[in-house]
This record gives sequence, structure tokens and C-alpha cells, in this order.
Amino acid sequence: MFKSKKDIVFVILAGIFITNAVVAELIGGKLIQIGPFVMSIGILPWPIVFLTTDLINEYFGEKGVRRLSLLTACLIAYAFIILLLGIAIPAAKGISPVSDAQFQAVFGQSMWIIFGSIIAFLVSQLIDVTVFWYFKNKTGDTKIWLRATGSTVISQLFDSFIVLGIAFWLPGKIDFETFIGSALTGYTFKLGIAVLLTPMIYIGHRIIKNYINSDIPA
Repeated sequence: MFKSKKDIVFVILAGIFITNAVVAELIGGKLIQIGPFVMSIGILPWPIVFLTTDLINEYFGEKGVRRLSLLTACLIAYAFIILLLGIAIPAAKGISPVSDAQFQAVFGQSMWIIFGSIIAFLVSQLIDVTVFWYFKNKTGDTKIWLRATGSTVISQLFDSFIVLGIAFWLPGKIDFETFIGSALTGYTFKLGIAVLLTPMIYIGHRIIKNYINSDIPA
């Protein structure tokens, strides 16, 4: 049994955080085009990661986010190890509805993508929590929008360039111009979503606060 309502809240937020982070990494190898620019489809789940990161920061502090980020990075690495094993084990010929080539095409992420994803995730999350608490210490319990959006603006600038740089530019899969354009496109998309999600931060904050302070048993 959970010891308190805060424990329940943490488990729910952590579950949402981990699920979206792992899914983002699994689908990140697919690039999509928006106008003249290219970005990874793995960007789609990240707005939910931003939202849960800010709520965990609010209620469980810097240590909570750091520990959860390290745990999530380990789980991402574990997921890729399982995928590599899945790729190495041959499909049953004539029986499996998915061939080895199809499985490889979807899940055959290179070590560059794995390495880049984990490094970018850890760096961006550690920057996010540092910036969040800088604004938190300056403003106290006011201006939630400033620390939530401000931390995302800075941390995702690093994330967008690190993951594409390591996974696609350094191995020579894309040229420098495409790298810069893709990173800026992804960053702009994530920044826009973060701004649009600002009201959700306040709604989530209110829901969690009311639940913790309510008479509903844990």
C-alpha cells in the first residue's frame, strides 16, 4: 500500500513520464518533413514529458526529477538492449507476420541513435531541473508559467541539437545544413507546444493540490 497521497501522485506522474520518454526514443528514428524542414517523429510525446517534469519538480523537488531521469535513461537503454536481442533472433520463416527485414527497418536503431538519445535526454533533464529551481528560488510559489516554460525553453535547445548531432550529423547521415534546420524545426515545435501547454500546468497543479489536501484516502 502507498503511505500517502503524494506517493500515489508520484507513481502516476512517473509512469506517464517514463512511458512517453521510452516511446519517444523508440519512434525517434523516423524523420518527417514540415515544409522545407525535417524533424524526428519522436518529438510528439515530449510535450507530455515537459508537463510531468514540471509537476514532479513542483511536488517532489530537484532530487525527485534527477532520480527519475536517471531511472528513465536506464530503462531506455534496457529497451534498446531488448530490441537488439529481438533483431538478432531470426523470425520464423513462413509463419511470422513480420519479417526480419521489416523488424529491422522499424526497430533497427544504430548505436549512434541510442547513445545520442540517452545523452540528450540526461543533459536536457538536468538542465531543465536546474533552471526550474533557479526561477523557483527567485519567485517562490508565484509565476509557475515562468519556471515551467523557462526551463523548457533552455533545456530543449540543448536536447534538439545534441540528439540530432550525435545520431544523424556526426555519423554523416545528414549534412550540416539539414542538421541545423532539423534541430531548429524540432526546437521551435517543442517550444510552441510548451507554451500552449502552460494552462495545463496550472490545471495539473490545481488537481494535484486539491487531491493531496482532500479527505480521499490514499
